[in-house]
Amino acid sequence: MTTVEFEKILDRCCEILTDEARTKGFKTSKHFEDRVREVLSDLTDDDKSIEIDFNSPAQAFPDIAMGEYGVEVKYTTADSWRSIANSVLETQRVEGVKYIYVVFGKMGGTPEVRWGEYEKSVVHVRTSHVPRFEVEIAADPDNARESLFEQMGICYEEFRKLDMSEKMKHIRAYARKIHPDGRLWWIEDKDTDEHTIPIQARLYTNLTTEEKTRLRAEAALVCPKIVKSGRDRNKYDDVVLYLLTYHGVLCHQARDLFSAGSVANPQNDNEGGIYIERALKLIEDEMRKAALEMDDKIFVEYWGESVPPEKRIKRWLEKADEVAKDWKPSKSLFVDS
Repeated sequence: MTTVEFEKILDRCCEILTDEARTKGFKTSKHFEDRVREVLSDLTDDDKSIEIDFNSPAQAFPDIAMGEYGVEVKYTTADSWRSIANSVLETQRVEGVKYIYVVFGKMGGTPEVRWGEYEKSVVHVRTSHVPRFEVEIAADPDNARESLFEQMGICYEEFRKLDMSEKMKHIRAYARKIHPDGRLWWIEDKDTDEHTIPIQARLYTNLTTEEKTRLRAEAALVCPKIVKSGRDRNKYDDVVLYLLTYHGVLCHQARDLFSAGSVANPQNDNEGGIYIERALKLIEDEMRKAALEMDDKIFVEYWGESVPPEKRIKRWLEKADEVAKDWKPSKSLFVDS
């Protein structure tokens, strides 16, 4: 069977399943996958070279093996053609399968079933503990998103044969390309525990007052852009990442670390002023202490430079002055430094 002949079978399979999706519907992913298997079996009944295993292992990749051809089945109740797919490890790869396709059942919106070539459909890899592909079936094949493998500069067949360490080199390069300012510590190619997160991550709101103050001081020091305008939407991103990656602390309201009345105006004196300025004024001593004690590698990572401990406050003021608007941090903070 040629790929052209197999793709015609997929065309007919998707027509049948789309009709069923709109009349009967598929309530679960298993129901849909079983039905894909049944329809493909019926459509290839005359080809004795193809035998479909109706009891294949749950983790097998692809889901349906048909001689040299394989079909990975995706299902969603959302109105979306994108879904998380298999692990890049492919430890359960079915031997003998050369050509893999995706049959995608979209039950949200107007139900529809489409197919796509697997290699062209993989558009992203999630760089989590176990990296996993994401697939997307293009609404318009002529304007499809560039595939992940095209972005990485390697074809799928070559990529899948690499050992995991070699695969990760391509994934790291891809991750840095799409997140040039991201903290990609969890996929770095080095044996280090510098960013180890406790198994039981902690919420900032559950910390003691003393620990909250210490962490606010550290975060403020390594992230001087917190003095930016209150309208800047991203000025607290590095604060959140620092607390999570270096302390295993999750802070879902980072803005409140420096702008809430409880930290900027604990006396409730109604004297007004710039809240971020007042909040930083209250933790100057803790920031000085942090500047003298924190590891230099943190400043290299966040500031892009190595700064001697005794010069960090001065350098912080220079950085803060560059980004602040409507006020100048060096005029009111650390004036006796």
